Amino acid sequence: MKRREFITLLGGTAVASSLSRPLASQAQPATKIPRIGIIDDSPMWHSFRRGLRDLGYLEGQNIAFEYRYADGAPERLAEAAAELVRRPVDVIATFGTPPTRAAKQATSTIPILMIGIGDPVRAQLVASLAQPGGNITGNTILSPDLGPKRLQLIKELIPSVRRVALLWNGDNASNLAIFEELTVAAPAAGMTLISLDVRNVADFDSAFAAMTPERADAVLMTNDPFHQLHVGRIVDFLAERRLPGQFQAREYVAAGGLMSYGASLPDLFRRGALYVHRILQGAKPADLPIEGPTKFELVVNLNTAKRLGLTVPESFLLRVDEVIE
Repeated sequence: MKRREFITLLGGTAVASSLSRPLASQAQPATKIPRIGIIDDSPMWHSFRRGLRDLGYLEGQNIAFEYRYADGAPERLAEAAAELVRRPVDVIATFGTPPTRAAKQATSTIPILMIGIGDPVRAQLVASLAQPGGNITGNTILSPDLGPKRLQLIKELIPSVRRVALLWNGDNASNLAIFEELTVAAPAAGMTLISLDVRNVADFDSAFAAMTPERADAVLMTNDPFHQLHVGRIVDFLAERRLPGQFQAREYVAAGGLMSYGASLPDLFRRGALYVHRILQGAKPADLPIEGPTKFELVVNLNTAKRLGLTVPESFLLRVDEVIE
């Protein structure tokens, strides 16, 4: 294995670097314990809570968490956000575009920390990356040419791939940007793109049923939070149909997917804790630029490759950040 990282910063480099300095000594218990509202808690949030602990925040002593669950459903997201506003909490933390939009519609005053957003400007969540304005800030998975790079990697590993299915969420504006990018990139790579729009639990059955007649050779996934909640179901289906899956997050590969390439979600969640600290210290979200990913990962599951009858070339393995065996 050969590990490597490369850095892509989007807007606000100076502020981003200031967010990265050690701040643990500054975190002091307050008379009023701040409350952080989290929508659709999942294992992905462990890194966020660990990041806060590293900064000196201990649950029950100088910080508290409020959880609301919506399973990605738009109407339930709206109610979850409204409940946190009524509570009220000091910061609402969200993962992905739909929960962030629900929080934005619920409040214009409570600070909102968004984590792992695709394109917050296109989604009309912020005015710009450098100057978000309003009450929202956070980080994005946005990176130039991510779509073409993912297609290049899947074709390098499986040269026979010609038809790729994209499982995406049409309710997620950032997913739409990914879909449009791949619509252009797939033909350029000699591939046909198959659209599988899954917006709710009921859509999974029809999407899975379509893969056989559409003759998909491989399946690509986005980082949509709703899909993340159903990672087990997705990976089990791919294993049953012996379909290679390429994801954006390592967590899918650890669950049995073939490979992933994209921004490190644990790193984005840890860095999200730095934003919360700054906000609790008095910084305004409008003054904190949106930070781009600083760590990217290429991960391969060799057990899954073996079950699919694939041989991973040594030249490919040398570029992999992590091999799961």
